[in-house]
Amino acid sequence: MDWNAFSEKVHVFFNEFGDNALSYVMEFIFFIMLFYYAFKVLQTNKSYKLIVVFVFAVVWCGFAFGFSKNIESQFLLIVIMMLAILVFTMYNTEIKRVLLDNMVKGKNDRLKVNASGVDAIIDEMIRALQNMSKNNIGALIVLSNDNLPENIIESGTIVNSEITAQMIETIFYPKTPLHDGAMIVEGSKIYAAGCFLPLAQSDNLPKDMGSRHRAALGVTSVASVTSLVVSEETGIISIVKNGVIKKKYADAADLKNALSDYYWDDLAAEAKE
Repeated sequence: MDWNAFSEKVHVFFNEFGDNALSYVMEFIFFIMLFYYAFKVLQTNKSYKLIVVFVFAVVWCGFAFGFSKNIESQFLLIVIMMLAILVFTMYNTEIKRVLLDNMVKGKNDRLKVNASGVDAIIDEMIRALQNMSKNNIGALIVLSNDNLPENIIESGTIVNSEITAQMIETIFYPKTPLHDGAMIVEGSKIYAAGCFLPLAQSDNLPKDMGSRHRAALGVTSVASVTSLVVSEETGIISIVKNGVIKKKYADAADLKNALSDYYWDDLAAEAKE
């Protein structure tokens, strides 16, 4: 390593800093933002091997910039931009989900669930889902943390009701006004029903997949929510999260795990506030 070249470059940098302060500051801020968001996307998606590659590439570029007289800061920025664009291209769906969560998080102060009522609510929801499954009644329930865009909520009807098996089954009973749309659960309340969700448009989806499953895949692709789907044709219960069907043929234990994750994660986050 040519430490003399590095030392000379540092000396030149500080000598010229006064004349180019604004340019250096803007480049530094831009670099930090690119690095932070690329790293956050990779970390959120548990792409630890890519994190190592990304960090190594950034460090290597830093050394190349420091020890080479022919490499300028603009080259370093171009390389970092290319790496960031690669990450954003690979994880464009996940980025949409992160941005949407940040945009709507805390937008409304809706009622959260109390710890004492969690088990009762979970039991009521499982009972309703299993009853609808036995009778081949289609249903789509979205477990939201107040992180859905308002246009989805406004497409349905505000219910603001306590969560009971009877209420859930009534909403999804065939030929009732709200049975075709999605039910939005927020904490201890059925907040809205009859809501229209974005449909997944992937060509890789099975052609026999119904609109409820496509809606569940669509909404979980753009927001960090969990969807519970009951097939009207087969009565099969599915758990959908992060744009994929996490569990098909879900039984009571699977549903309890999914609902417990939703409620207890919510309570843990609330306890920290």
